[in-house]
Amino acid sequence: MYKNMKTIMLCFGLSLMLFACGEKQGPSGTPMVNTEAGKAIVSKACIACHGLDGKGVTSEIPNLTAQHETYLVAALNAYKEGKRTHAALRDMAKNMSSADIRNVAAYFSGLAPLKSEPTTEDLDINEKGKVAANSCKSCHGETGNSTTAGIPSLAGQQPVYIISAVKSYLDGKRKMSSKEKDAMVKVLNQVDIEAMALYYASQQPAEREAPSVGDPAMGEPLSAECGSCHGAKGVSTDKAIPTLAGQDPQYLIHAIEAYQDESRVQPEMHKTLTKNSLTDIQHIAAFYSVQQSRPAEEKAFSLKEMTDKCERCHAPGMENPMMIVPKIRGQNRDYLIKALQTYRDHQRGSSPMHKMSLPYSEAVIEIVASWYANQPAY
Repeated sequence: MYKNMKTIMLCFGLSLMLFACGEKQGPSGTPMVNTEAGKAIVSKACIACHGLDGKGVTSEIPNLTAQHETYLVAALNAYKEGKRTHAALRDMAKNMSSADIRNVAAYFSGLAPLKSEPTTEDLDINEKGKVAANSCKSCHGETGNSTTAGIPSLAGQQPVYIISAVKSYLDGKRKMSSKEKDAMVKVLNQVDIEAMALYYASQQPAEREAPSVGDPAMGEPLSAECGSCHGAKGVSTDKAIPTLAGQDPQYLIHAIEAYQDESRVQPEMHKTLTKNSLTDIQHIAAFYSVQQSRPAEEKAFSLKEMTDKCERCHAPGMENPMMIVPKIRGQNRDYLIKALQTYRDHQRGSSPMHKMSLPYSEAVIEIVASWYANQPAY
């Protein structure tokens, strides 16, 4: 009897040792996890998209290799609870037990980091904007300071306004002045337009001499209603509303007349300006043209400043038990772009990420995503 008991205890001990080979301690406070069980689930449910090595099979699918275990658990639970809306992942996760989720997370997190595959994307958004602006400089000036009567200056202009104006030309809501201009604008994609807008917004507007038509002193009281939207002396503080200070006076006259006769359709502008005579318009244009403007963006976009903000949470060694965040270095660029877009558009919940989003963020998102995709995974 004693001999049989020793044999049973020895077999039991060996079985525990074998079982432990596939186990490791989970995140603090969680039960033991079994990475071999996790691998078995991955080989059936996850392999088609992430492979056994955790590498996304397309650029829009994230790499899960060496990802934080706590983040993977939180992500799978979010799909299971319907907080994330990817249909296939939601259906898969809802059939997984809590143990299954922990095991899968432990398996992926335990894999060695993938070797990063640097992208060839241009990481200098300012240079990208300057290149895009080259197609505009023949009319609007080298840095957006127009010297041609009737052509608006773009230097220092509010970036969202520039974006919306270009889109209005592309959509046909505003008419092109020539076929050449039409062709130049249509070759710009969304990222080009936003990079160009940021470039112009950071340029210093030039001072103008008083025009030969209109009296700036008489234009000041007539501009009172305009100031409620366009700012004191025509310097806008709203990224979507244009600055009028330092603008070409002939352009301002033509723009006001277009709002009056509704060839530019904007009911509020029509209502405000319809009572002004041609002389009034000339005075208003003269007043705004001699006001000193300033760049809407105080300095050119800095990739370092933007990534420094991201690094507060996502840098190696910055893991915070109170905040579950993923590793993003070496992650697929297209996946990062898509993820940042969903935060910006409030399709994915995270207050800190929403606060960091920008209204002209396509260009910013692509540059930041490219930078992180180029960093070595860890």
